Amino acid sequence: MGNAATGTSDPSALLQLEISGPVLTVGLNRPAKRNALNDGIILAIQECFTNLPEGISAVVIHGIGDHFSSGLDLSELTEQDATDGLRHSQMWHRVFDRIQYSRVPVIAALRGAVIGGGLELACAAHIRVAEPSAYFALPEGQRGIFVGGGGSVRLPRLIGVARMTDMMLTGRVYSATEGASYGFAQYLTEEGQSLAKAMELAEKVAKNAPLTNFAVLQALPMIAEANPQTGLLMESLMATVAQSDKEAKLRIRAFLDRKTAKVKPT
Repeated sequence: MGNAATGTSDPSALLQLEISGPVLTVGLNRPAKRNALNDGIILAIQECFTNLPEGISAVVIHGIGDHFSSGLDLSELTEQDATDGLRHSQMWHRVFDRIQYSRVPVIAALRGAVIGGGLELACAAHIRVAEPSAYFALPEGQRGIFVGGGGSVRLPRLIGVARMTDMMLTGRVYSATEGASYGFAQYLTEEGQSLAKAMELAEKVAKNAPLTNFAVLQALPMIAEANPQTGLLMESLMATVAQSDKEAKLRIRAFLDRKTAKVKPT
């Protein structure tokens, strides 16, 4: 991971990376710009997720400072023609696909601004944890542009087309509390606790059988979008593969031998 864009030793690095056991934390590190996303930080994210260290079983993305991300650094749009714009958007798509289709679960810890491209980045994660300071918005409509980082595909699956349409037409801003109710985030914490909660969840999912995590990340989205009969066949095939894995057999035996706790409400 040792290049200057992604290393942890340089405080000016665009990403601050730390490894804690099986969890890699990825800190967006442009606090003076509210972690606005320029080409450098997007390419650093691509490098990070292309070369996840061995032994990493979960990733937490967060923002250094008071904000997750204020979105696209608009200074990068001023000189782009239509061809440049198309390529730029497709670059973001490739990078955010690296997150969504990562080999390990990715959890986003959200605080402050989660807007525009920052919201698109958060949508690429598998689990989102927000604290009360977080707020969600898509200001592209007021700036004469359109989402370009996959938001029009990912966000409606979380909150619905009508709600996203309203956000883009009116500039509506959702609070963390509203966001947790409407699907922007799955967890709402106390102030200052989003990263700690994300780490707790990351450590928990890192303990799952790797093949089960793979099935949830790679197969489940495809099954959910397939026609019912295709989806059911894919489910059967994935269940068969997972159940035949040595790790699954050991875990089932441990449960039957009463070595693991039964599920109870928390």
